[in-house]
Amino acid sequence: MTHHLLKARLKLSAAALFLTLSAALPAFAAGYERGPEPTKAALEAAGPYTVASFKISRADAKAYNYGGATVFYPQSGTQTFGVVSLTPGFTGFQLVYEPLAKRVASHGFIVINLDTNTIFDLPDLRAKEMAGALKQVIELAQAGKAPYAAMLDSSRRAVMGHSMGGGGTLAAAVADGTLKAAVPITPWHTTKSFAGDTVPTLIVACEKDAIAPNKQHSDPFYASLNTALPRGEIEVKGADHLCPLSLAKAAYQTTVAKSAIAWLKRFLDEDTRYDAMVKGGIDGGDYSRFNVTGF
Repeated sequence: MTHHLLKARLKLSAAALFLTLSAALPAFAAGYERGPEPTKAALEAAGPYTVASFKISRADAKAYNYGGATVFYPQSGTQTFGVVSLTPGFTGFQLVYEPLAKRVASHGFIVINLDTNTIFDLPDLRAKEMAGALKQVIELAQAGKAPYAAMLDSSRRAVMGHSMGGGGTLAAAVADGTLKAAVPITPWHTTKSFAGDTVPTLIVACEKDAIAPNKQHSDPFYASLNTALPRGEIEVKGADHLCPLSLAKAAYQTTVAKSAIAWLKRFLDEDTRYDAMVKGGIDGGDYSRFNVTGF
């Protein structure tokens, strides 16, 4: 056998070995992989992280133009997490959103469960309030003045909100294209076009919504979004406008939570393991519509 032929065979053998080993190795997700392999059952349960909390008083939040908050954060000594603002709806307040905030945090997110300046604030003002809350929570971390300081990744920020808070979420996404994800839940807004939104956006509607009827709110909002944008409009079967609240049926709360978590995992964490979940894998018959496009 000539030297050149031997060398060629060795190269072929090395390439074959590499391909064999590559096929045997597990696929690794892009981005910031947190927690176990995604399944519908895992997303419907509390997440793998123990959750702690940190209070920001109304007085301390005044300079940032919102009404105070409770920050729920995962307890982990080695990982960093993205930060999400959760904004209430008209006449809403922190307490009724606490189960949702805790559920999302337990899956690996720092969640700001905030109060608005007044319970009557309109959506565009709520957008500014969630921006203020994100700013303060990040600055407290950067100054080392909060227990979540070492965990917060300020480059990964997202917004979510309910009703007028959902309308504010859409407005916030238009105002700040550096956000990584937006999840408006049964959103209400007098503006009907959000074509300027460049943030991956999932609208979580509820089938029986009589306060922000989908034909007047969620449907036109979704239709206005850039078709090249990762976007979705999904509808919780049988649920009404109050679906994310603590007083709603547990099944509706769970469906809303897993919807938000899957979207945040995929776009705030950039974890491609969640592609299948986001595109329909979370649907166990609890959605009356499921439409996700753009990626």
